[in-house]
Amino acid sequence: MRVVRSARGARQPRAGRTPGLPGAVPAVLGWLPGLAAVAALVLCAHGVDRRPAAPTARPAAQYHAPRPHIVPRSAWLGDAARPQPRPRYDDEVVAVFVHHTDTPNDYDCADTPRILRDLYTGQTGARDWDDLGYNFVVDRCGTVYEGRAGGVTRAVTGAHTQGFNHRTTGIAALGTFTAGVPVPQEIVEAVAAVAAWKLGPSGTDPRAMVDLVSSNGHSRYAAGATASLPAVAGHNDGYMTTCPGAELTARLPAIRGLAAQLQGRP
Repeated sequence: MRVVRSARGARQPRAGRTPGLPGAVPAVLGWLPGLAAVAALVLCAHGVDRRPAAPTARPAAQYHAPRPHIVPRSAWLGDAARPQPRPRYDDEVVAVFVHHTDTPNDYDCADTPRILRDLYTGQTGARDWDDLGYNFVVDRCGTVYEGRAGGVTRAVTGAHTQGFNHRTTGIAALGTFTAGVPVPQEIVEAVAAVAAWKLGPSGTDPRAMVDLVSSNGHSRYAAGATASLPAVAGHNDGYMTTCPGAELTARLPAIRGLAAQLQGRP
């Protein structure tokens, strides 16, 4: 009589055969429940992988722009830094305010660090501010400088637009851009690059309008009022001023469009 050896530990088949079926069929039938269970697990796993994700307006990183090169504040401030309170932060950045520094335009870009130190000394000295008000400063060569302390990647609360410092970033163009004073294309491109990058994490389209709440009545809006403002706004959109100058104000549509392109928007 032929003896079929089973694998070690396997259950031995019952003696005898089922009438009318080939000898191998009972073994196959015996495995069917296990195969069905395995198939069910495979189908279940496949179903989980294929299940539609919760609807979202956009993929998380779809409209993120690359971070531009930023010169750290340590490179221009040096030992001129004064004692100051800890930085304050918001949850995110949903708007950008564009400024000009109202300083001469005929500077050499190599002198930008010195000019920034003078701005810092004026704002923290004569004005008694806790730090430079702007989050970023861009010079006529298109170089971007870190302004206010707290970290360029974070939503640092600035001191640039009275009433609208929360959830915004202030970008200042170094110079004076009143009527008839051309704005260098390098400034346009650098401001757009910073705006696109800072607005990316909140999913804000630089061409959109956003709702901001005024923090005090010294702005164009009463304290607590909600204002619908451009995501890339001029200082004078939120405050009674001629800043950022007529010529830079006229370039804001181009800055918004370029920022949108940098975010990869259609």
